[in-house]
This record gives sequence, C-alpha cells and structure tokens, in this order.
Amino acid sequence: MDVKRTRSPRAPGVDADEDKKRAAEWRGAVRPQMVLVGFLITLPVLVFIFGGRWGSFPSSSSNSPSSSVPSVGGRHVVPGGVTTTQKTEAPKNVSAPTTSLSQDKLLGGLLSAAFEESTCQSRYKSSLYRKKSPFPLSPYLVQKLRKYEGYHKKCGPGTKRYRKAIKQLKAGRNVDNAECKYVVWFPCNGLGNRMLTIASTFLYALLSDRVLLMHVAPEQEGLFCEPFPGSSWVLPGDFPYNNPQNLHIGAPESYVNMLKNNVVRNDDPSSVPASSLPPYVYLHVEQFRLKLSDNVFCDEDQMILKKFNWMILKSDSYFAPALFMTPMYEKELEKMFPQKESVFHHIGRYLFHPTNKVWGIVSRYYEAYLARVDEKIGFQIRIFPEKPIKFENMYDQLMRCIREQRLLPELGTAEPTNTTTDAGKVKAVLIASLYSGYYEKIRGMYYENPTKTGEIVAVYQPSHEEQQQYTSNEHNQKALAEIYLLSYCDKIAMSAWSTFGYVAYSFAGVKPWILLRPDWDKERSEVACVRSTSVEPCLHSPPILGCRAKKEVDVATVKPYVRHCEDVGFGLKLFDS
Repeated sequence: MDVKRTRSPRAPGVDADEDKKRAAEWRGAVRPQMVLVGFLITLPVLVFIFGGRWGSFPSSSSNSPSSSVPSVGGRHVVPGGVTTTQKTEAPKNVSAPTTSLSQDKLLGGLLSAAFEESTCQSRYKSSLYRKKSPFPLSPYLVQKLRKYEGYHKKCGPGTKRYRKAIKQLKAGRNVDNAECKYVVWFPCNGLGNRMLTIASTFLYALLSDRVLLMHVAPEQEGLFCEPFPGSSWVLPGDFPYNNPQNLHIGAPESYVNMLKNNVVRNDDPSSVPASSLPPYVYLHVEQFRLKLSDNVFCDEDQMILKKFNWMILKSDSYFAPALFMTPMYEKELEKMFPQKESVFHHIGRYLFHPTNKVWGIVSRYYEAYLARVDEKIGFQIRIFPEKPIKFENMYDQLMRCIREQRLLPELGTAEPTNTTTDAGKVKAVLIASLYSGYYEKIRGMYYENPTKTGEIVAVYQPSHEEQQQYTSNEHNQKALAEIYLLSYCDKIAMSAWSTFGYVAYSFAGVKPWILLRPDWDKERSEVACVRSTSVEPCLHSPPILGCRAKKEVDVATVKPYVRHCEDVGFGLKLFDS
C-alpha cells in the first residue's frame, strides 16, 4: 500500500504575515559565529569517516580497474538456452596490487601519459587485468618511443611536411635528404597475422627512422585506438597508391624485381643518390613456399632501401626476428630489448588498444565471469583447412595435454570427504574456438562430476562463429575481444601455428603449452603438447640469410638467442636462455 506524506493543517489564526515574521526571526537566530563553531566541532568526525575513501585503489576483491561495470549475477547464457552458474565470493588468495594505479596504467613508462583516458579506456585499464610483466622495460626503449612520437607528430598526416612528401610522391620524385620518410603498411590475412605484422613493421620503422602509416580496410575500422599522441597512424584516403590489388609478388615496384630488372643496384649502395631512385619501393614480405619472398634483411639491401622516402610494405608474417639477424640493427636492438623474448610483449602492448566499443565487450565479460576466480586457464583451438583434424582427435589430444600437464583438477567419483587446501577454489576455463563442441564436452564433464580436490571448475566460451570471416568487421571485433580475454589467463594451451594464440600469450607474458599438429600422413599427434621456450611469436617462414652469397644458413645454430619453433620446425623464435 502506498504511503503518502501529508502536511499538517494550518492552525487557526495563523496567517501568511505571521509565517513571514517567524521565518525572519529564525534567520536572525542562526548567526555566522554559530555556524563556524558547529563546523569546527564536526570537522574531525568528517575527516575520520570519509578520509580513507578518497583516492583509494580499487578493492582487491574485485581485481578490476573499475567498479562501475555491472554484475550479471554470475550466470553465463550460452546458445541453446544452457546456463552455468559461477561462485561469486572473493577468491581466497588474492592480494592487493603492490603498485599504484598511475604506475600500472603507464606500464613503467611504456605508454605515454599524453592521452585523454576517456577516449580510449583500454589504454590505461587493460593491463590491470593482468599480472605484472615479467620483463623489465629498457629505459632506452622508452626514450626511443618518446622520440618516435615526436617524429610522428611532426611528419604525420595533416602536417605541412606530410603534404610536401605526398606532393613529391605524386610528382614521381624521390628527393635527397628528405626530412620525413614513411613506411605504409597494407593488410594481409586474418587479425592475428595483421597484429604481428603491424608490430614488426613498427619495429622496422623505429630502426629505419620512418613514420608508420596503416591502410585501414573496412573490416579493421574501429578496432584499435590511435597509439601516437597528437597524430594519426591511419593512411589518408587520397594516398596515390592505395589499391591493394597492385601489391603482389610480381609487382614491378617490388624491391626484388627492381634488383632483377637492374632498376636498382646493391653492390655499391654509397654511390647511389636518392634522387636517382623511383618515387617508392614495395616490400612483399609475405611467406612463399615457406620462405619470406623478399630477401631484404642484409646490410647492403637495407642501405639502398634507406634511400627511398616512401616504402609500401605488405606482409603476413612476424618478421621481427629477421631484423635481429640484420647486422646493422643488432646493437640497436640489443639496447632496446636486453631480453630478446620481450619484443612483441612490449611492442604489442604499446601499439594495440581496443576502442571503447570493443573494450566494453572485454570488460563486461571479464567482470561477469573471470574477475572473482582463483585461476584462469585458457584453451585456444584452431583447425586449419590445409591440415583438417577430426573433432574427436583434437578433443582427445587436448584432454591428454590437460592430464599430462595437470592443467585442470582430476575428476572424482564422489564429493571429497577430506577438506583440502584447494577445496572451494574456483578455476575458470576460457575456450576460444570457432566451434562449441570443446566447450560443451568440458563443461559437461565438470558439471556432472566433482573434482578430487573439491575445486570448482567453471567453463566459458564467449562465441563460436563456426568459420573465420576475414572481411567481417563484427567478426574481427569479437576476435580482438577474445584475444584480450585469453591474454588475461594464468595458463594457456593453444593450437600450433595459430597467430591468434601467439598474440594472446605474448600479451600475457606467459609461456603456453602448444598442441602439436599431427604429421602430414597421420590423423593424430603422438605428443599431445609441449611447453614453449619463449613468449615470443614464431616466424613461420624465415628468410634466406646468406645475403649476397645466397646460401642457406641455419640461424638457430649461430645466434644464441634464436631457436626453432616448437610447432613449426623450420620456423624461428627469439628466446632468452
């Protein structure tokens, strides 16, 4: 029943003039001296009550950068109406962060503080979902990044220097002693490949003093925030060579084809004036027959390439390891990355920040299902069309890996009677796959059976798209969100050859277990999984590094910081012994 508040009726004989008279008497009774005395008496009480709340760090029980994300009660709705419930108490062994918010959000100086936080919330918040980086940041890399940001702001789109450079390009001129030089990146293949190649291209831009510009295709629009303060890395639409169809291995502007056709020479780079070169050069750094098709990682080639003011680059590979094998860059890279396997970990976390729309997907999902668990385990399953694996075989391999590496608790036959130290702890399993079968089976296993230790296992899968859609913007938004969610896991097991998985575990700074491919003539892999020696991605198709001798050189036998990849035997990976 509604309760209504009513006013007492006016007493007889009291008119409006008397009301005004009483109000005036009351105002005169409250003197300034009385207000001051009252304030001084209550001030200590106010300080005691409210002082500890202002500027405090978010509660450790939430383990999140923001408490404003609404909870959805721990229920996870999945296709088909199936729901799972999640225990919502605070984890037993979660301690408060030991560093301040300002230190965490800048990642020790990796990120610039020159951005308005609200324009890209993930830039300063996403790292708060992860453990502290295992790799100390080189002060020289920080210095290099700040210097680059100034260079990009001076020469980027919309500046007088950029307009001048474009005018020269359109006129077909490559001038001597140009103040600004550029490398223009064009996309190839899926999102994981693109992120790896963008990071590689940016590292190349740092080494060769170029401004990185990106051709943003429709399927990539709205995924990433701008990484450089006061400027843009998006290639303007009026760029004269904006047609990706013209960028292929046979393009006459390709550096290798220029060498073949005697358009340029690399036998005496110092004698070649920049003004004698074409207006731009194209680098086709794409794998071809399991080798990078352009051999551009030799000093003499780099000395010629440095003379081009405009460079267009298209790649599907993580070619950063090849830069470490280029003699003229070795010393600089040593100063930037004293720990070799931290390259993508640092460069990727510097460059890639999901837009607010994508970050909303990430943060809501994390807060709803992952924020209050004791441990997060991620499984990423990718089936490639060139080597299809039956679902039953892949699932069996995943379960063998889980058992052998003890990634999840063993099942029991009855509820445990003895209380263990792990009893009641919650482990969240995050599955990233195009297919729902792995989620259904693992969830059913832990739904129907208790664990021997009394631990609780909750299983989640954000989406299952059934097939990869390179050219779908919505698909890429979901893929980016799941890369970030996977990167918040404490342990990761992933499919061999997957660039999606490479990006996630490198962000996390976690060495994954890799689910090996079966041999080409077999349906099952004898070895379920192996632990990676490094958090670096794999370069699937290494270049020929004999340079002018053009002979095969196994770099893994001559460089102490290079090994062959666990999942791609001929591939190369940076690592620290």
